[in-house]
Amino acid sequence: MEKTYEPKSVEDRWSREWIARGYFRAAGGHSGQPYCIVIPPPNVTGSLHVGHALNHSLQDILIRWRRMQGRNTLWIPGTDHAGIATQNVVEKQLVAEGLSRDSLGRERFVERVWQWKATSGNTIINQQKQLGESCDWDRLRFTMDEGLSTAVLEVFVRLHEDGLIYRGERLINWCPRCLTALSDIEVEHEEVKGKLYYLKYPLADDPHAALTVATTRPETMLGDTAIAVHPEDPRYRHLIGKKICLPLTTREIPIVGDPILVDLEFGTGAVKITPAHDFNDYEAGERHNLPRIAVLDHAALLEPVGMQKGAVETSVIDMLRGLPVSKARPKVEALLRERGILEKTDDHKMAVGRCYRCKTIVEPYLSPQWFVKIQPLADPAIQAVEDGRIRIIPENWVNNYLGWMREIKDWCISRQIWWGHQIPAWYCLACNDRMILTGDHRTTILQGAIPIVSKSAPAECPTCGSRNLLRDPDVLDTWFSSALWPFTTLGWPNQTSELKTYYPTSTLVTGLDILFFWVARMIMMSLKFMNDVPFKDVYIHALVRDAEGQKMSKSKGNVIDPLHVMDQFGTDALRFTLASMASPGRDIKLAEERIEGYRNFANKIWNVARFALMYLNGSRAPLPPTQRTFPDRWILSRLNHTIHTVTAELESYRFDHAATALYQFVWHEYCDWYVELIKPVLQTPDHPDGASTRHTLVETLETTLRLLHPFMPFITEEIWQAIPHQGESIVIQQYPIVDQTWTSPKAEQQYALLEQTVSLVRTGRVLLNYPPGQQILFHVGHDDPNRQYLLQRLQPHLGHLSRGTAEVNPATEWPAGQRLQLVTEGLSVGLTVSGDVDLKKALDRLAKQLVESDKESQRLDGKLKNAEFVSKAPPEVIAEYQERMRTLSRDRALLASSAAQLRTMLGT
Repeated sequence: MEKTYEPKSVEDRWSREWIARGYFRAAGGHSGQPYCIVIPPPNVTGSLHVGHALNHSLQDILIRWRRMQGRNTLWIPGTDHAGIATQNVVEKQLVAEGLSRDSLGRERFVERVWQWKATSGNTIINQQKQLGESCDWDRLRFTMDEGLSTAVLEVFVRLHEDGLIYRGERLINWCPRCLTALSDIEVEHEEVKGKLYYLKYPLADDPHAALTVATTRPETMLGDTAIAVHPEDPRYRHLIGKKICLPLTTREIPIVGDPILVDLEFGTGAVKITPAHDFNDYEAGERHNLPRIAVLDHAALLEPVGMQKGAVETSVIDMLRGLPVSKARPKVEALLRERGILEKTDDHKMAVGRCYRCKTIVEPYLSPQWFVKIQPLADPAIQAVEDGRIRIIPENWVNNYLGWMREIKDWCISRQIWWGHQIPAWYCLACNDRMILTGDHRTTILQGAIPIVSKSAPAECPTCGSRNLLRDPDVLDTWFSSALWPFTTLGWPNQTSELKTYYPTSTLVTGLDILFFWVARMIMMSLKFMNDVPFKDVYIHALVRDAEGQKMSKSKGNVIDPLHVMDQFGTDALRFTLASMASPGRDIKLAEERIEGYRNFANKIWNVARFALMYLNGSRAPLPPTQRTFPDRWILSRLNHTIHTVTAELESYRFDHAATALYQFVWHEYCDWYVELIKPVLQTPDHPDGASTRHTLVETLETTLRLLHPFMPFITEEIWQAIPHQGESIVIQQYPIVDQTWTSPKAEQQYALLEQTVSLVRTGRVLLNYPPGQQILFHVGHDDPNRQYLLQRLQPHLGHLSRGTAEVNPATEWPAGQRLQLVTEGLSVGLTVSGDVDLKKALDRLAKQLVESDKESQRLDGKLKNAEFVSKAPPEVIAEYQERMRTLSRDRALLASSAAQLRTMLGT
């Protein structure tokens, strides 16, 4: 082994070697219990970000662990075609070439996207391999590959035949730049400074009286179809049923009572209803059977036809026609002010939605779209979680899932772009001659057109026999194909052996942000088409934020690039960091310093392996654990305990607890204590315990590497290959299991006394400022005769670990002399105070330590007495604080006693 660990060369070599040897391939005829994960497919346009690194690291830990347990594992990789995102990437390339998608036409544009995918679409796949992901790369899927495309057609047609897909006019999120509908998840909301406009709407039966409404969008008042007040509001309830004259138009609109829409505390308590331009207003319009008047077109420009439909004054139409909202709003404001309709304006913070790709402000837009009738699919998906067929982990997200599913709305699945699964619907131009509009590179199919839905292009119209058919230009929402991912990646609609073996899959690892938009839809579609759940467990991990808890963004300059830190600190360090911080319900506050700390952990593992290799020559005669030395019996027992803990925590998806147990064992117990304990044996030629100790050293190191492997695959493989082992790769070795013959309560009891004693000696050394290498004389005794006996047996270890000479006898028998005596729980340690000790400086140090200890105690006590903190903090945090308080109390007693003794020595 090299002197220092160089991750880059090791990782490059093993990531290629593992794939070449086929270790990650699902084996046909495997006798183990199936364990399958389907990867949440990242966008084909994407590059690995820290969220991917967390999500994929946790999945890889699970799949490597289960593989080593002998399970028949399959981890299916793949990418999503990411309709809008991919189309935007290619459109930008075309603009740079002086072209556009319209100039190319649909067929050539789609060909161009496929070309881009062939040359650039595997970027994130290669980065996933860098992360060490042990997917079955021979089964790489793409949401628009031939098999998935066939499945999408099958699902669409069957849902349509079952009356669960329909075409209707609804209000949807619309990007006026991309000219397409967007799902809710594709809209990014930001808070902006806006205005609240107070407008006076005169009553129709009394023009001198007016109802003042508050709105953030005065330009859409031209499409108002009602005014709403709360039916229990004493100010306005007498007006319900009357009408107002809508300013700038010749229309009268009703006043309605609506307790859902109106907030008595907001604005004036009266609001305008514009069903064609606001989602809440749309719902209110449905409740009150109001007409919908759209005054904005598909480009979010003020539209003359809509304004004419709304009976807007001709002069106003002429002034606003073709204007974007940003220019129309100030003109409407000025006109309302001029006519005395605008009462006042207030500054007002409000949320604005933007397209997640082009950042254009998204408009609620009334448009004919394709929808999935969702409630019949949602009800079984609710039942599957309620009856436990699907576990959501952590459980606190169950209520979020159920609440959203019970309020679910029909799903808009059509998108007005070219890249994606084109909707399998055709229209007869003869039967729908007035329902289809073409022009400006757009085809608009009006509501009411009759579609012919088929998995393949029909030869003729089934009604009139015409062969003049037009395919619906829309494509399906990207999430539609993703919703089929768990079963289509296994070969559905064909009844493949993979589908029979691995479905339902075992675990889904995902982020909270797509619980509703992806996870819920997979559950609905799988129950519909497979009549079974898609997975048994859904583990929801937290979000990764910066060290201050802020969302990472390029504009803030706080983004941690996983590829950069992998190159700087090693992939294993990043993986272990993310696993150690994956605490349920708490976002990860990630700092590079934390990753650097686990790079040091990797170096610690490397160095202890190099140390072991120095002493592995010669026979290593195995002895039964009970016949081995105290250090060997103790480390076997601790390793056994760690195996039990790590396995149990992984079963519970507590990656953080598993990682903590591994770190504690490797760094503190194995490296800091065990290796130090056995050095005298290893460094003494022909020591009678040498052969057994060398055997235990390699046995525990090899077992520890296997235990660590799912978390840190690269360094464990590299070291495993260098030490004595059986087999060709650690990847396919058995995961460690508990061995009851290794458990030794007596050895652990001995160690606890040893650690307590050595820690007291080390505390005394620090208090007296003895240099680390200085040999000292100290006495050790215990009030309990049994523990006194154990101390006598531990005497050689006490002297070695404390860098001195240990005299073991009861404190009452210690010889006279000036010494510092530390006492805790019946244990006494006395350090001889040599003449070169500066007692005054030692006392000053103690005084400072006492002040710092008291400050920390006060801080923790304040936290534990804070009712709000105690009610919100996780139980493990409270327990940690309480244990810290107990430790501080013990330490303070030692410090106070030491200070008193030093003052006596000084005669003060």
